[in-house]
Amino acid sequence: MNKPSEYNNFYATLADSPLAHWLETLPAVLRQWQQQPHGEFHKWQRVIQQLPALTAQHIDLAQQVQIGLANEANAGEQARIKGLLKQLMPWRKGPFDLFGVHIDTEWRSDWKWDRVAPHISDLTGRTVLDIGCGSGYHLWRMLGAGADLAVGIDPGELFVSQFRAVRKFVPAEIAQRIELLPLGIEHMPKLQAFDTVFTMGVLYHRRSPIDFLQQCIDQLRKGGELILETLVVDGDHTTVLVPGDRYAQMPNVWFLPSSAALCHWLERLGMKNVRVVDECLTTTDEQRATEWMESHSLADFLDPNDASKTIEGYPAPKRAVFIAEK
Repeated sequence: MNKPSEYNNFYATLADSPLAHWLETLPAVLRQWQQQPHGEFHKWQRVIQQLPALTAQHIDLAQQVQIGLANEANAGEQARIKGLLKQLMPWRKGPFDLFGVHIDTEWRSDWKWDRVAPHISDLTGRTVLDIGCGSGYHLWRMLGAGADLAVGIDPGELFVSQFRAVRKFVPAEIAQRIELLPLGIEHMPKLQAFDTVFTMGVLYHRRSPIDFLQQCIDQLRKGGELILETLVVDGDHTTVLVPGDRYAQMPNVWFLPSSAALCHWLERLGMKNVRVVDECLTTTDEQRATEWMESHSLADFLDPNDASKTIEGYPAPKRAVFIAEK
């Protein structure tokens, strides 16, 4: 007899959604992933199993990601939660507050959400996809904004583990509306079914940015909305920076277009009403080392004598938010 899939509840949710046709391919893809060795993944799953069996009575996803109040767990349970979740470090995207345990992540991802949220269409009742979602912080905020179903994809096994640790504490009626799949965009068929597709902090990691943008667009239904956040540089519609081996000490940065260039790319791909809704420099208050991410962060990646430049001499990180319609 086949072992029941840990995704069976998610499959049941898909079957009653505009994504039902995904069931033709998704189970086989996830079975293949489950059969592969994954380094420390199984150790991280054992950590999650040891978390206290608590179900939050108070959940706030609209203003923050707060799951459970401090008085819903005793001091021993709080200490156990903190000790176990520390074994899932580094925590990069957040913050999270779980029964009074505050996970102060490297990134203030809530600041990014505050820049994005005022400009997007109402998510109420929508089916949304977050491509390269990290530990799923923004998935929770999407639920808080009214999404009916929030699906994230990210191949990072630590991110998947962090997401599952947080979800363990929410009631089943919420848990069934949110999922993080261990997939990359290359594992996605052309679903053309999501109302809204987010991809934030991913484009510059892709060797072929135009192909990546098309893959994102292929997930949208006609009339759906793409929300894209990425690093940009100053310049006109022909300006693109292709850094050397590293940019701000990141080895996998390929293309940094100007905002005008990226708008041009999206228009060439047939997207409508393309606009830039926010641009800002990344600060060392938004990205920094913390108790939950103790290694080097943005302050170590900037020129110590000129914070307007990276340590390699490129323009310091500037991020922009783009919105377009299919």
